[in-house]
This record gives sequence, structure tokens and C-alpha cells, in this order.
Amino acid sequence: QVQLVESGGGLVQPGGSLRLSCAASGIPFRLYVMGWYRQAPGKQRELVTSIMNSDSTNYADSVKGRFTTSRDNAKNTVYLQMNSLKPEDTAVYYCNAEYRPWGRSPSVYWGQGTQVTVSS
Repeated sequence: QVQLVESGGGLVQPGGSLRLSCAASGIPFRLYVMGWYRQAPGKQRELVTSIMNSDSTNYADSVKGRFTTSRDNAKNTVYLQMNSLKPEDTAVYYCNAEYRPWGRSPSVYWGQGTQVTVSS
């Protein structure tokens, strides 16, 4: 059974920091591209960042320079360090795992989400 379990969300003041973690089980973690998405009330889910097994990363323009993602393949865990948080970062953050082998059906999994609220 595949599980992606997020942790680390909460309430933080503007300018503060949070670190999210996502522990994966039931998948060959090294093969998967790991991503963080977020969904604010009334808005569509959007990609925040993703990291490949090669540690190659990409970030949404809105978080560049403030957020950093990393992965620990030995622990099957991906992290999202969020600094200089803004009220507009408030959302439910979802961990995502994707494996898209050439010529085969993709495997995509989601975590349950963790709430991040940035407010004074």
C-alpha cells in the first residue's frame, strides 16, 4: 500500500519559516519525481516545486528564493523548507509522487495534505 504522509504544517507569522516533510512508503522512492503542490481556498491546486532523483529542482516563480526542496532517498522522505512566508502562501500543501516510464502508464500518488496558515 502506497502512503505519502506529510507533516510540519501549522500557523506562522509573516516572515516566519516552516519545514514540511513527506515520508513515502510502498514505492521505489528513488524512481519517483517528488513534488509539492498547494491549494488555497477558491483556487486551483498549483505546483510549488518538484525534485528529481538527480536532485534537479524547479520552483514556481512565486516561491523562488524563499522555498527550498530536498530529498533523502535513504529515508524515503522529501522536504520543503519555506522561509520568508507571506499571507498568500496560506494553503493546504500536498506531497506528490510521480513515475512516468516511457511507453507505460504513469504512477501518481498524493498525500493527504497539511495546512499552512501565514497570519499575524
